[in-house]
Parts: sequence; C-alpha cells; structure tokens
Amino acid sequence: MSRLPLSLAVAQPLCVPYDVAANAAAHAAAVRSANARVVVFPELSLTGYELDAPAMTVDDARLAPIVAACAETRSVALVGAPLLGDEGRSYIAILAVDGSGATVAYRKVYVHTDEAKRFTPGSGPGILEVDGWRLGLAICRDTRFPEHAADTAALGIDVYVAAVLDSVEDAAVPDERARRVARDHRVWVAVASFAGSTGSGYSHTAGGSGIWTSDGVRIAQAGPETGAIARAELRAAER
Repeated sequence: MSRLPLSLAVAQPLCVPYDVAANAAAHAAAVRSANARVVVFPELSLTGYELDAPAMTVDDARLAPIVAACAETRSVALVGAPLLGDEGRSYIAILAVDGSGATVAYRKVYVHTDEAKRFTPGSGPGILEVDGWRLGLAICRDTRFPEHAADTAALGIDVYVAAVLDSVEDAAVPDERARRVARDHRVWVAVASFAGSTGSGYSHTAGGSGIWTSDGVRIAQAGPETGAIARAELRAAER
C-alpha cells in the first residue's frame, strides 16, 4: 500500500535569547499556523544560539504550549534545545514534540570547537518515523560532512531534515548542501534555518528555510524575515 503524502513545514520564529517560555509560545503559534503534520525548527530554537543557556530535559514544563498546539493540530514539532542527558552530559538536540509530550529525537554529532567546550557529540544518526515516512535528522554542522548524510541514508530514509543556523554571508550554504544530499541519496530535504539575531555573535542570520525534492529542486522557501514558514506536500511517488 502506498503511503499518503506528508505535509511538512519549516519555520523560523522570532527567538528571545535564553527565554524558553517566550520561545515555546512562538513555536506553538508557528505550529498552529503551519497546517502541517511535521513542523521543523532551527538549531537551538528554544534558547537561541546561546552556548551557556541552561540545559533542558524532555519533561520541562515550559514545553507545555508546544504540546498543546501539537495536540490541537495533530502535528509533530521538531524543536532545537540544549539537552541535559545521562551522567550530567549536555547535548545540542532535536526534541520531537507531539500531543503526548516530548522525546529526544537526535543529538548533534559534529559539534565544533566552541560547542565542544560544553556539549558532548551524539553517538550517531537519528531517525524519526511519522506516518510511515522515515525522517533522518541533522543539526547544522552535521550537514557539512557527506558521511553524515551517507550514514543516515544507509538507515533507509525518505527525508533528510536539518535544523541549522547560518550567517547572512553563508545564506547559500543550505541550498548547496541540500542539493548535494538530494542528488547523492535521492531523498527529500528539509532545512529550518534561523532568522533574525541570536547569540554568540550572530546578529544577523540568514533565514531562507526551504524544502527540496529528491531531484534537488527547491519547491518551497521562506524569506529572510523572522516568523516566516515554508510548507510542502511530500509525495512518495516523486522520490
């Protein structure tokens, strides 16, 4: 039996540095606006790119507005957070939030030098299945390494989903990498990219979140502004 199309959106909400409660409210509003089964948010979207932000757990009460929005819309939100893990280790993570709560979906593997001062690398690729669609997950610098996409694709994925942060000067990078992944592995690609200002010197980020077919054709793109959302229907027949 063929799979039904998957509605997927990439969102770039306004982010208030360190303010998880305010950012969760913005995420909830984006989920309600997106009209999508899966809504993807940028790297560290709940705190901003603030490497000293306190790490969170999946039972954090401040996630409640996102849980409620997902329950109303039957959506799965992939949100970025600093995660407190086992033995006090911290990770840059993607949390999968639905109407029942939050779970850890993925931990960033290729942390860079500044991040490594605080964050532990994840152990390997991460997969999330939604309605029979297999989503392979990535966070920012992971997309720089072809072996990350290859290792993830080897698990049998339909979509390579990346949460990123790029400066305005690097605005073309997500498109270049998305086309490479689509071409090499014949999968859809979705990239949620930070817009507006965030921490660690990123006073202007690129935005431009997008969705690409397995042929490497970008079929949806947000602008550079905060609050923008891009959406597409992913169809198995087009792989």
